[in-house]
Amino acid sequence: MDPLERLQRAMSQAGEVARDAAERLGVDKQLAPFLPESQSKPRRPLAEIRAELDGLIGLAEVKQQVDTHLAFLDVQRQRSEQGFEKVTVTHHLVFRGNPGTGKTTVARLLAELYGAMGLLESGHLVEVDRAGLVGQYVGHTAMKTSRAVRKALNGVLFIDEAYALTPEGPRMGDFGSEAIETLVKRMEDHRDELVVIAAGYPTLMDGFLESNPGLRSRFAREIHFPDYSSSELVHITDLLASKHGYRIEPRSHARLEALFSKAARSASFGNARHARRLFEQAIEQQALRIAQISAASSPDELRLLTRDDFTAAAAAMGE
Repeated sequence: MDPLERLQRAMSQAGEVARDAAERLGVDKQLAPFLPESQSKPRRPLAEIRAELDGLIGLAEVKQQVDTHLAFLDVQRQRSEQGFEKVTVTHHLVFRGNPGTGKTTVARLLAELYGAMGLLESGHLVEVDRAGLVGQYVGHTAMKTSRAVRKALNGVLFIDEAYALTPEGPRMGDFGSEAIETLVKRMEDHRDELVVIAAGYPTLMDGFLESNPGLRSRFAREIHFPDYSSSELVHITDLLASKHGYRIEPRSHARLEALFSKAARSASFGNARHARRLFEQAIEQQALRIAQISAASSPDELRLLTRDDFTAAAAAMGE
């Protein structure tokens, strides 16, 4: 890296530090004219974002609900532009689903779609969990939650594992309820410039939504993300292999589907994450197999993942 590039990177990093400090102190709006602009990515065309959403494996019901939600929002935007009385609606969503079912990916694409449609000025995604909202002492939680909301203004605040804000058992000294109270108020105060998406395990999300009398009514829609089928997980593994320059031999597909079918499907089943783990183990097993061959490997041999690679990978994972 030449000196000019190093200087540009240092200046960019200093700008990020300055913006973050201003947000923590709550003076970002007052200091905005003096702070360097954030290096945001150029906005993608609406058609490109929709194509990526439509291209996600499975999730037919999710896509249908997203289409319905976006169609409603777009018509309301058009009505407002043509002078019709504005219908006050909430855009906040609940995503219910087990790990690895695409919740974060869909949230990111939704944020981009909101931006491309003009429903949100920026359309960026700010992802937080309990640690990003809950403080260690009285008053700290409201500050942390408000800071997260400020970062997400004109975009989407994605709260992963939102149920962790309302842990089961005794809550003495727990400030999760303070985060929810602050969040409920901010969701109402900024309803036209903020979308909140709360995500988590299907059964545990009920406790979160019922923890505050005004919380459930703040969300416009609850979208369920089903577990992937075994054939869908095979397709996901194929895509992972192709993305990383590998090829799965055709006869391995039946073996892969059998491995996914017999995997323990508990609430903690990783879905796409499980497919990624199996793929990563398979390329390690392929490396061991190739290392035992004395002759130099051809490009095709270096790309090929065999049935035996996946069988050994599953055994290494204890399956």
